[in-house]
Amino acid sequence: MREILGRRRRLRFRRKERTARLDAAVTFAVEWDWPVLPGAGLRATTRTSAGATCSCPDPECVVPGAHPYDPGLLAATTDERMIRWWWTRRPDAPVVLATGGGAPCAVSLPAVAGARALAALDAMGMRLGPVVATPTRWSILVASYDLERLGELLYAKDSVPSSLRFHGEGGYLLLPPSVAGTGQVRWERAPLAGSARPWLPDVEAVVDALVEASTSAPGGGSRLAY
Repeated sequence: MREILGRRRRLRFRRKERTARLDAAVTFAVEWDWPVLPGAGLRATTRTSAGATCSCPDPECVVPGAHPYDPGLLAATTDERMIRWWWTRRPDAPVVLATGGGAPCAVSLPAVAGARALAALDAMGMRLGPVVATPTRWSILVASYDLERLGELLYAKDSVPSSLRFHGEGGYLLLPPSVAGTGQVRWERAPLAGSARPWLPDVEAVVDALVEASTSAPGGGSRLAY
């Protein structure tokens, strides 16, 4: 009997998770006008001695479950009918944001450095928008920027740690409540409940703190942790 009840609870939990992903995708696309698409996701046999296995054809995928595959990134949309069609057929699929253009961009860094950066920005009284976190990396969402603008910002720095990643035009980012090979994707700083499209800071406002936090992290910010 206990086994039957446990199985039912697990099934209810799975259904709730699947509904949460669809609801989140619709909110991002329809209410916030953020183009999204389903990510590759993980295989049914998700855990091995080496970790999670991506559903894409690459047996050595370094970002299992955390990237577009089929459909490709160019398919990202804000169309509600398309969103519902995708997640009705693939309810476990992670939610991928296509960054740049009119959508948010992001700067991501290792989790330890991310916590330091947020503390520094809070101490400065900096207003931040949403922050996405996984067990290994944190991503600060910023207003859209182009490569020329970003290049000018980084050129002025003495050095930029290789552990920093910039998710701009043509890039992508996994959004909550997705699950990838590194674990659960969550909000470290969630958008205000029931709010309209979230406010985002300019990249200039946060990049200094992110470079400094990454440089002062263990390893000097040179380790590229996925």
